[in-house]
Amino acid sequence: MTRITVIRPDELGPCEISAWRDMQARTPALQSPFLSPDFTIAVATMRAGARVAVLRDGQRIVGFFPHERRALGIGSAIGMGFSDCQGLIHEPDLVWDARELLGKSDLTVWQFDHLLADQRPFAPFHHRAVRSPIIDLSHGYEDYLSRRKSERCNVVQTTWRKRRKLEREIGALDFVYDSRDPALLRKVMRWKSAQWLRTGQPDKFADAPMTGLMSDLFATREPGCVGTLSVLRADGNPIAGHFGMRSGSVLTSWFPAYDPEFTKHSPGILMFFLMAEAAAGDGIRHIDLGKGEMRYKDSLANGEIAIAEGSVDRSFAMGALQRVRYLPDHQLKPWLRRHSQAHAAVRRVRDGLRVAQRLGTR
Repeated sequence: MTRITVIRPDELGPCEISAWRDMQARTPALQSPFLSPDFTIAVATMRAGARVAVLRDGQRIVGFFPHERRALGIGSAIGMGFSDCQGLIHEPDLVWDARELLGKSDLTVWQFDHLLADQRPFAPFHHRAVRSPIIDLSHGYEDYLSRRKSERCNVVQTTWRKRRKLEREIGALDFVYDSRDPALLRKVMRWKSAQWLRTGQPDKFADAPMTGLMSDLFATREPGCVGTLSVLRADGNPIAGHFGMRSGSVLTSWFPAYDPEFTKHSPGILMFFLMAEAAAGDGIRHIDLGKGEMRYKDSLANGEIAIAEGSVDRSFAMGALQRVRYLPDHQLKPWLRRHSQAHAAVRRVRDGLRVAQRLGTR
């Protein structure tokens, strides 16, 4: 394994940031904005445990491992809970060992929930494989649209019919792919908060650091991470919006929302089609819709990326604890009966984690 030093994200210098961006540019699978140095630096303003392990072979930088560290060496992917793509940013020919990476990063465990599944050294630690649906625009928007029409999917015809009805009843439509109006960002965030409350989900934007992160990323205009606010208006009034990030080839679908007054017109789906058209014209090769089963994703997606949930552990006890987190209730007790050593280990580590939670972030 190469030499590793662990630093805070704000300690990254111009040479490190340039090397990081070069690695992303050379490997298409690493071009998500969530894997950019800019995202990691932004997260560090709200999470004090944010760290970056810098991997070197001699004087040459060969990789970056962004993560968060809590007490007792408990680690997680950077931005876990709202990051839709995670992994090691590295030179194409780099060979690494997952447990050795953790050891030299001073971590006992590293949790992930959107890990790129093709990073093979992490494969033994996958607890569940999931798909992240995408809008594949690699052959252009017209190709995408024609394939959606031909695959016995009536979403295009239905959306265009509702579009004409919306124009007749409300007024002319106007779409902006990359708005720089912070007032519109706040409006989209209010719509999203209202949606979460209506559906019984926690309101992420009730957390002041999270709203601060949105503002920071909205202002970010770096090559691998551009805060992108898209807005659809009818008769001059906003009716749907989306805030995400884009690199040169990937647009993340992060926070879409719409005015519930216009629900019957399906403005969100229409906005996604308009966003896909504009993104394709901007050189975007796919829009990552994020994991999770939702009907609108099934309507829009024409491809997927394999991602994984799980954890890398350096001890049997910690590994056992992490594995039982992913077992369904009806499988948990039988598994623990078959693995009596794991049962005792889980109890020991669980008690230690309670202490870690009280200690908080170092």
